[in-house]
Amino acid sequence: MNHQNGRSKLNLKSSHRKAFLRNQVIHLITFGSLKTTKANAKEVKRFAEKLVTIARKGNDMNSRRHAKSLLPYKEEALVKLFKEIAPRYVERPGGYTRLIPMGRRMSDLAQIARLEWVI
Repeated sequence: MNHQNGRSKLNLKSSHRKAFLRNQVIHLITFGSLKTTKANAKEVKRFAEKLVTIARKGNDMNSRRHAKSLLPYKEEALVKLFKEIAPRYVERPGGYTRLIPMGRRMSDLAQIARLEWVI
């Protein structure tokens, strides 16, 4: 059975998790890559790919509002998403990001991964 295998909770309350994922996606959009733990990177990847799928449809008002509701903090990140990132993936059916394992962190031996856009 495949019960309760939907989304990782990341040991955070729902409001904190939502804000955390939004901020991580803003960092990914702004700088092009993100270095974090593997579990966090997997959740950010899911969220970022959903945003790119929304932005791929075009720069119409409906998709802008939908993306703004999911990512309300920074208008600059939305502009970059719609103007630079989404047009690159119009012909691509999915898989806009790449997860690269980078070993373990020395302090707590957590698995570290780098999340970046596929070019």
